[in-house]
Amino acid sequence: MEEYYPIIKKAIGFILVALCWGFTNPFIKRGSIGLEKIKRDNWIEQTLEELEFLITKWQYMIPLCFNLSGSIVYYLTLGQSAASLLGEDIGSKESWIGIAFVVIGVGLCVGSKVQ
Repeated sequence: MEEYYPIIKKAIGFILVALCWGFTNPFIKRGSIGLEKIKRDNWIEQTLEELEFLITKWQYMIPLCFNLSGSIVYYLTLGQSAASLLGEDIGSKESWIGIAFVVIGVGLCVGSKVQ
């Protein structure tokens, strides 16, 4: 039975990721209601006002934190699974910088779709 623990652990990790990503999306959408009403002349002011609007709404931030934690669990679970053929180090500084760039890129893509 002990030989199945790593498999069960990975399966639970992927199920947790699916729940974090799929379950939180409707709540993130609901928490961002009203964002489209923000209108500013300058794109910098527009972006800052939208960020302030989203950051100050707990209805948006709590589901977003759960969603992003799903990304971290996915990263860690994938690094331990057989799907990772390269055997890369998942704790390096470069890996965390890459994660930060991905999160920023996704944020920019989402922000461009809102306008």
